Amino acid sequence: MHLTVEEALSIYPLSEAKLIAGSKGTRRIVKSINVMDAPDISDWIKEGEMLLTTAYLIKDNPEQASALLHKLNRRGSSGLGIKLGRFWETVPEALIAEAEELNFPLIELPFQFTFSDQMNGLFRAELARSTGALQSVLEKQRKLMRFALRPVRSRSLLESVSECIGHPLAVIGSRGELLFNNSPHSERELLGGWPWGNKNRKVRIGEEAGYRLPLLQGEECAGYLVFCSIDPLLLSMEESLFVQGAELIAYHIRSGAQDYFEQDLHREFGRQLRRCLKGDLSCIELAKAADAMDPGLLQGAFQFVLSDVTEAGELRQHELTRLKEEYVQHPELGKMQAFHLIVDEGLLSIYSGERLAPELFSGMIEACFDKLEISEGCYPRAAVSCRKSKPEEIREAFAEVKEAMRLTAHWNAGQQVAHYRQLELAMVLQQVPAEMMQKYCSRTLAGLLGREPEYVREMLHTLEAFLENDGHINETAKKLFIHRNTATYRMEKLSELLDVDFKKTDDLLRLQLAFLFRKMLERG
Repeated sequence: MHLTVEEALSIYPLSEAKLIAGSKGTRRIVKSINVMDAPDISDWIKEGEMLLTTAYLIKDNPEQASALLHKLNRRGSSGLGIKLGRFWETVPEALIAEAEELNFPLIELPFQFTFSDQMNGLFRAELARSTGALQSVLEKQRKLMRFALRPVRSRSLLESVSECIGHPLAVIGSRGELLFNNSPHSERELLGGWPWGNKNRKVRIGEEAGYRLPLLQGEECAGYLVFCSIDPLLLSMEESLFVQGAELIAYHIRSGAQDYFEQDLHREFGRQLRRCLKGDLSCIELAKAADAMDPGLLQGAFQFVLSDVTEAGELRQHELTRLKEEYVQHPELGKMQAFHLIVDEGLLSIYSGERLAPELFSGMIEACFDKLEISEGCYPRAAVSCRKSKPEEIREAFAEVKEAMRLTAHWNAGQQVAHYRQLELAMVLQQVPAEMMQKYCSRTLAGLLGREPEYVREMLHTLEAFLENDGHINETAKKLFIHRNTATYRMEKLSELLDVDFKKTDDLLRLQLAFLFRKMLERG
């Protein structure tokens, strides 16, 4: 039995009893019930035991009653219940005062209920509570097993284990570094008593109880798992659940599947990259650190990619972690030399190696977006820097992706990935007055804008597709889902209406500028 005195007094028929002293001791734990049937009963009382009596052995001896009260308190008894009506009509005031002074629960039991009635009520309640707790543990084990057998996971391992087991947790590295924490406790509270041994044990964390387990790889300890806010009374039932959770996490450490357990060099490089981007570390020093971690990462050509899911709100961090996993698991991106780090601006990725065509690179990133299956109305975006060849250009690459993300208003409708180079012209032209943009568009497209609205929309759409595909008729036809001859006819008609030659670079540039101004005007 594991009930507090307060809980026991809420269970019928003990709920009919009256607490007459020791209200501050109602958090004492009732582990068992005993009935006083011998003068030396106090010698047999165990810690947590509640004693029920008719007061027969103490009815004529106040000193013996007082001695019994003090001895019960010293032995850790949870309380004394006295049944009135047969030998005592009321409990002596002196005994009540002593119990109050000791904060020892003194209970006045109702005459109409026998001791067996009181005990049966408590045992039935405890049985129901224990059965419910056991069913809860079994359900948690089923959830944990289903999660472990799931081939594809949409959430991070540690968050899922915490949810399955129903307790917040923290993971501590082998050197005492806090790697993960979703509990309300500070790092200082979690690391109390460091260094630790390699044994499972119940621990005190702040004002709460916790359970700590080593994450073992053979005989070597890779870190520690700490479950927080546990109920010590349920530990005997939940302990096996905690062990299973620790074994699952330890397995993933061995398989290298979790980024919470990256090698020390990776974590250190992440810290140095943050310092470098803030200007606290030189780019040359960062390049040396990169070479120690992953030779060649910043020694050759590289690009920065900044990804974000701004509409995700509180789930932003979680979605960025999932996106990182998709980048790593992508069949092509995963083969590239890369480093990923979640920063304030989003998920920052460094890709090094052979040059990829912008369209191909964007397609790979968009394929990762599609696998996220984020809720409707929440769209991931990514900005790609220009290709850099020297470590000294690291901050420049970061500035480019931040600027590109800032200018999402200038992205094409539905565009999820933008290259900085595509937005450079828009940034240069930001200072052009809107009135001048409007005049330029009207003058350049005057031969077409005076036609029927439906015809104007169709021809403008064709011209925009032609310019986006660098003047290739075949690609334009594919994008518009029309025959090549239809696309050719439309372009010839546009050449006539606008008085331009699509083979001339100057004319193409003028039209590109007109469409860029139109987009800027539409977006304000």
